[in-house]
Amino acid sequence: MYTLRATGLCLRPFGARDVAAFAAAARESAESVGRWMPWCHAEYSEQEARDWFGVCQQHLADETAFEFGIFAEQGGELLGGAGLNTLNRQHNLCNLGYWVRQSRQRQRVATRCVRLLSAFGFETLRLTRIEIVAAQGNQASQGVARAAGAQFEGVARNRLVIRGEPVAAAVFSLIPTER
Repeated sequence: MYTLRATGLCLRPFGARDVAAFAAAARESAESVGRWMPWCHAEYSEQEARDWFGVCQQHLADETAFEFGIFAEQGGELLGGAGLNTLNRQHNLCNLGYWVRQSRQRQRVATRCVRLLSAFGFETLRLTRIEIVAAQGNQASQGVARAAGAQFEGVARNRLVIRGEPVAAAVFSLIPTER
């Protein structure tokens, strides 16, 4: 099991003890996070959290994705989630995604997570490229990518599907030599 630490943060896989806190954080964040990530909605249930944790555990066992809960190092409050997913071993790259609960946004939590997860991706998983893809209009996520040192590469048309509709997205990348 992987546990990653950075100043004030602990990233670790979700466990059964996190179900209620995850569901509460998702419900709290429906307005801000839910705008870009439709899974995050005002009625998010503990069963949905359990189902997600099961998917995360299977992906971790298969080493096809590495999803983590973001927790405060002191006190263990659940701050959000972040992970490396959509791993492409042939081309040695993946996607890096993140979300932070509404009450803890704008505290550089996501930026610290991007730096921590990219180091894990490059040093432990030996990846050579990590992408961050943020819907056009999602200025907060794009700002995180920039603050973490990711290179803006362009806008890809119809790159994401949100609520059944294709949307353009800004594509950022990190590579090991630029960290």
